[in-house]
Amino acid sequence: MTTTAPQLGKQRKKARGVLGNTGLYVSVGVAALLFLVPFYLIFRNALSTDPEITGENWKLFPSFQWSNISELFDDPTVEFGRSMVNSLVVAVSTTLGTLLVCSLAGYGLARIPYKHANKVFYAVLATLMVPQVVRLVPEYLGFSRLGMVNTYWPLILPAWFGSAFNIFLLRQFFTTIPVEMDESAKLDGAGPMRILWDILVPQIKPALAVVMIGSFTFNWNDFFRPLIYINAPALRTSALALASFQSVYGGTPYHLLMAASLVTMLPLLLLFFFLQRYFIQGIVITGVKG
Repeated sequence: MTTTAPQLGKQRKKARGVLGNTGLYVSVGVAALLFLVPFYLIFRNALSTDPEITGENWKLFPSFQWSNISELFDDPTVEFGRSMVNSLVVAVSTTLGTLLVCSLAGYGLARIPYKHANKVFYAVLATLMVPQVVRLVPEYLGFSRLGMVNTYWPLILPAWFGSAFNIFLLRQFFTTIPVEMDESAKLDGAGPMRILWDILVPQIKPALAVVMIGSFTFNWNDFFRPLIYINAPALRTSALALASFQSVYGGTPYHLLMAASLVTMLPLLLLFFFLQRYFIQGIVITGVKG
């Protein structure tokens, strides 16, 4: 039985498709393995002794020193458990403020018509061009005169005044929802806030997940602002506690430093694990709709 030219062409096309998909899967697999290497090294070093970390007795697999975790939380000089709680308080408070204020601002800019609405939106976007270092001195002087230095207020209050990027993101999502839904709700007697929380917010869960993960991650890992505003050891966050393990003149307890890095990373991994479906959906929608 002879193979005709069209059939041969289809077979070649199918073979190229299989090879292309195989190459793609292999490339993605290799990239995933390379991406996991730093996570494995943190896990390996967190459960190893100092000689196994510094190279004197280096091993590929950890010796599973689970006592490093208990030693980390039992260290009275660092009080790492308390710093984790402090970071959680700051991260949750700022995330709630960002979600609430940015949702209200995005809704107002997208759905409530008023004069010069576009100019207000452009003014919000213009704040993105102001570097943080330019605002540093005025902000510090303001909080200092208010007596808020060495408290959590300088870390929490800015989030309750909104974030230009998150306002822009939520505003763009609100504009993709048909206005007819608002008009139908108004006929049923719903007010602006009822329309926002009962009709629009459930439809922008992917965008809210993106804002939540981004805000929580930034404030959980933030080192710069706590370093400036926090002086008392009892108030320092996990980022400051991590820095306290490092010694300028040697003697850094690397097993505790790596264990602290592993423990600090776990809340972020859990947050992404529970919200990954909404987060990935939000990224895809944002990319498609521009």
